[in-house]
Amino acid sequence: MTDTSTPAESLDDLSPEADDHIVAAALASAAGRRLLEIRTELGFADSGALRAAGDRGAQDLLARQLARLRPDDAVLSEEARDDAARLTRSRVWIIDPLDGTREFSEEGRGDWAVHVALWIDGLVPVGAVALPGRGITLSTPHVVAPQVNPGRPRMVVSRTRPPAQTQTVATALDAELVPLGSAGAKVSAVVLGEADVYVHGGGQYEWDSAAPVALARAAGLHTSRLDGSELIYNQADPFLPDLVVCREDLREAVLAALR
Repeated sequence: MTDTSTPAESLDDLSPEADDHIVAAALASAAGRRLLEIRTELGFADSGALRAAGDRGAQDLLARQLARLRPDDAVLSEEARDDAARLTRSRVWIIDPLDGTREFSEEGRGDWAVHVALWIDGLVPVGAVALPGRGITLSTPHVVAPQVNPGRPRMVVSRTRPPAQTQTVATALDAELVPLGSAGAKVSAVVLGEADVYVHGGGQYEWDSAAPVALARAAGLHTSRLDGSELIYNQADPFLPDLVVCREDLREAVLAALR
């Protein structure tokens, strides 16, 4: 799926009356293009400076545009001070301006992402994940159920810090392991049918999973905590440490292995 959302040059023309799904996709895509520009401008010689510039540049773009397009909504971002007032609001944008800073700072890697999600009265019905290194933006409601994989299940895992639960599930499923970087890239791989299972137990926050989970649910995939319970967003403490995303036909086997 290629990036078909609003071009960066027309983002400023996007009206506050635009549909939430369109806004999410346009914002994720525009932030992704800004990150590609920062990569080109700074190069890869100083990875720390590149990561910092990427975080700052994407956050500034998203914050500015959300203030213009959705001034009455609250925002929860990895790169901004948390505002407890969001707990009293019915609409909260949950964003990760740059998911996978390590991969972003490594030349040739495309497994990093931008997450833009919208929480509305307890649900997260709107989400977009841009994969700028691949020229892809996935967004609700324009995702479809992935085709069933007739072979061994493919399980995406962290390329640097796979959690202990990974091997337990992989053994139970006889799964092929597919190392990838960011959480957004991993969930997108399942949504796109490039993988079948993603299990994470090493600690995450709401912004790590909100937009990817919105996509996965729209594509008919199973999403839950490791114990099978519901993923709940816009909590006072945004720490949401674990996650399961998988094809629905693998749900029982994955959760049984985790138990």
